[in-house]
Amino acid sequence: MKPAAFEYHAPATVEALLDLLAAHGEEGKILAGGQSLVPVMNFRLARPAKLFDINGIAELDFLRSENQKLRIGALTRHAAFHRPVVEGPTGTLLADVARHIGHYPIRQRGTFAGSVAHADPASEWCLVLVTLDGEIVAKSASGERVIRAAEYFQGTFATALRPHELITEIRLPVLDASWRTGFYEFSRRAGDFALAMTAVALRREGAKIKDARVGIGGVEDRPFRCTAAEQVLTRDGSLAQAAEAVSKAVNPLEDLHADAPYRRDLVRATTRRALERALA
Repeated sequence: MKPAAFEYHAPATVEALLDLLAAHGEEGKILAGGQSLVPVMNFRLARPAKLFDINGIAELDFLRSENQKLRIGALTRHAAFHRPVVEGPTGTLLADVARHIGHYPIRQRGTFAGSVAHADPASEWCLVLVTLDGEIVAKSASGERVIRAAEYFQGTFATALRPHELITEIRLPVLDASWRTGFYEFSRRAGDFALAMTAVALRREGAKIKDARVGIGGVEDRPFRCTAAEQVLTRDGSLAQAAEAVSKAVNPLEDLHADAPYRRDLVRATTRRALERALA
C-alpha cells in the first residue's frame, strides 16, 4: 500500500519548524528516520495531513559530551552508537544495546530521539533512557522544557510530549568508572522486537553494590525501573533474588507472541543475565 495524500514541509531551521508546529502540529507528524512512521503510513494506519521533514535542520545533528552528560541531538542515528561514543560505562552500554536495534539498514536511518518520540514498549533506547534516568529536551514556539524519563512515558506509544513540541535532544548521564552496566534482551529472531529485556547499572564499592538501577522493557506498556530489585541488590547483592523480585513486580502484556506467564519467566532470565554481564 501507499500512504494517503499529505502536504510535505522541509524547514531548514528549528525556528521555522516550530512555527509550522504551532500552526499545524495537531495535523502533522515529524519525519526524521521514518523507520516507524513510514510503514504505518503505507498501511494507512496513520494518515497525517502534513509531514514535517527535519533532516535538513543541521543544528539538530550533534552528539557530544558536556558537564558529565551525553547530549544526543534529534538527528543522531542509531548507527552512531555502533562503537562507544564516550569512554566508560555509558558508552559501553549504548554500544551493547545498539546492535540489538532492528537491522543494519534501519540503524543507518532511524534516530535515537525518534525512537523515544515513538515510545514503543519494546524500544531499547526508551529502556536505556529510563534506566539511566535521562532527560528529554522538548521545544515549542512558546519555550523549552526538560522532561525526566520517569515522567515522560505514559503508555504504549503515549508520552508527555505535546502536539506542538519537538524533541531537540536527549541527555544521558556519563557514568564514572565506579559503575558497571549490563544488558540482555530476548527476541525470537535477530532484529525482532524484544519480548523482554533488562538494562542495569550498578555502582560498587569493593564487593558491595552501593547503588543499583534495574530497567525493564518489552514486558509492560512502558519501560520502568524496578525498585524492588534495586533494593535487593543494595541490601544483600543476590542476583537470583533480584531477578525473582522483577518477576513478581511485573504485570506482563499478553499478545500473539507471549502470554503473561511466559513473559514473567523471560524477564526473570533477562534480569539475571544482565546482572551477570554487569558484574563479569
